[in-house]
Amino acid sequence: MGDIREFFPSPVVQIVQKDAFERLGLRQMLMEPEFLQAVEADVDLVADLVSLRNAMPEKTKETARIVIAKAVAELMERLERKTAEALRGAVDKSKRTSRPRFNDIDWPRTIRKNLHTWQPKHQAIIPQSLVGFMRRQRRMVDLDEMILCVDQSGSMAPSVIYASIFSAVMASLPVIKTKLVCFDTQILDLTDQLADPVEVLFGVQLGGGTDINQAVAYCEDRIEKPSKSHLVLITDLYEGGNADELLARVARLIGMGVNVIVLLALSDSGRPFYDPNMSEKMAALGAPVFACTPD
Repeated sequence: MGDIREFFPSPVVQIVQKDAFERLGLRQMLMEPEFLQAVEADVDLVADLVSLRNAMPEKTKETARIVIAKAVAELMERLERKTAEALRGAVDKSKRTSRPRFNDIDWPRTIRKNLHTWQPKHQAIIPQSLVGFMRRQRRMVDLDEMILCVDQSGSMAPSVIYASIFSAVMASLPVIKTKLVCFDTQILDLTDQLADPVEVLFGVQLGGGTDINQAVAYCEDRIEKPSKSHLVLITDLYEGGNADELLARVARLIGMGVNVIVLLALSDSGRPFYDPNMSEKMAALGAPVFACTPD
């Protein structure tokens, strides 16, 4: 792995590493802190570590937390800017404003415009006016509340990781109220932990059965403004609970004005394993049903 890391880019390293785990049965090696420190962290490895954490000795758990934190930081950096732009509106460099936000100031133009205010005594320009970029109108209009309801059964592991990170990103933006609910046959509300995405992931219980209807009912009770709420249901739609009641509940939510979206997978492959019969019925209610990559 050391040689591979030296001569190949990170995505290749991750593919070879994943293949080695599967073919050679190296999962047990994740219990060793020394081995963990040497591996290349990605979404699949984070999912493995989260699922194994209860079997890990304490000294390995600390190393696993460090590895997960590093992977989460890299994923946050990748996803945060695009998500923030989608919610706030992207910077439009073709349009200027004299009252920009600090992050939108066009510093070269602002400095040129204020050269006449140069203060030799202070060795500084004291700008009298600012030049900056405007932002495009926010695309997600009338959006006050976002609830991510995430199936944490084993097959959904990458989706759970990405959903948790997206939730943490959105929770950091004051423009939107974000809630994260994970479920199998039990419900786990992780909203209070969104300030720390690593803690969120350590709270997830990957594996188990599936009761989607029970989870949607829980979310329904917590929707405050239906016409300004988005409910993103991330699941393969294999329902172990009451399927007819689930469809009736989703229909009621859509009728109330909630924007219900079903993501069959949120992963880099974007190729879901899902229940086509339930997917058709959900789509017929007016809920978009699809899979996508995080980007």
